[in-house]
Amino acid sequence: GSLSTSDYRTFVAPHSKRALDAVPGVPKIHFGVGTGPFLADMRLCGSADAVGVDWRMPLDEAAAIVGPDVTLQGNIDPAMLQAPWEALEEHVREVVLAGRAARAHIVNLGHGVPPDTDPDQLTRIVELVHSL
Repeated sequence: GSLSTSDYRTFVAPHSKRALDAVPGVPKIHFGVGTGPFLADMRLCGSADAVGVDWRMPLDEAAAIVGPDVTLQGNIDPAMLQAPWEALEEHVREVVLAGRAARAHIVNLGHGVPPDTDPDQLTRIVELVHSL
């Protein structure tokens, strides 16, 4: 979230592309936090098979930006892990629904699991997503 589009293209994208291209034969996900302004560039000219989206951008908006041939990963808000289950469940359902706009959707947190997260919340999320 600290980079302009120009800085990302100049200082990050070439190195990320080189790193992803060096790992052939496996699906690759390119993820960054606060990348909304340059989300379209995150595909790295096809080097990334999927693009990770943090919790700040709805997945249906991200899908419209990156196009129909890109898988999205994300984007449960990590702060929601502290919310009561009813609120978290509603949030997860919204994320899954928005993710249907993409070619495919890998449900994930928008940026890691905070250390004080109740593991039962994570189990409930997985069970909910599998039920959907």
